[in-house]
Amino acid sequence: MVVGICHIGVVIHDNHSLKGKRKVLKRVLEGVKNRFNVSISEVGSQDMWQRAEIGFSAVGSSRHVVNATIDKVINFIEGLHLVEIVEQEVEFINCPLIKGRYHI
Repeated sequence: MVVGICHIGVVIHDNHSLKGKRKVLKRVLEGVKNRFNVSISEVGSQDMWQRAEIGFSAVGSSRHVVNATIDKVINFIEGLHLVEIVEQEVEFINCPLIKGRYHI
């Protein structure tokens, strides 16, 4: 089992309120949740109007599968043209199977 974790920093251009930010982020987060089998949430910069941090994770049988899912999510977010991704960090965790159970 492989767990992929992605942390992205985004900029929401032409936004001037937290209410506007929440509206945009809701569209992004709900769009990803509806299209992909990942967990996603706003994880930082909650009090900034034009900046947000989003974290999401995917689980799969191999690094290749998880990496492909993460790439698709990032491409989907960019394709919405609601936010600009200005930074991203991806980490993979391998959880080997030991005697019928996963050992972390």
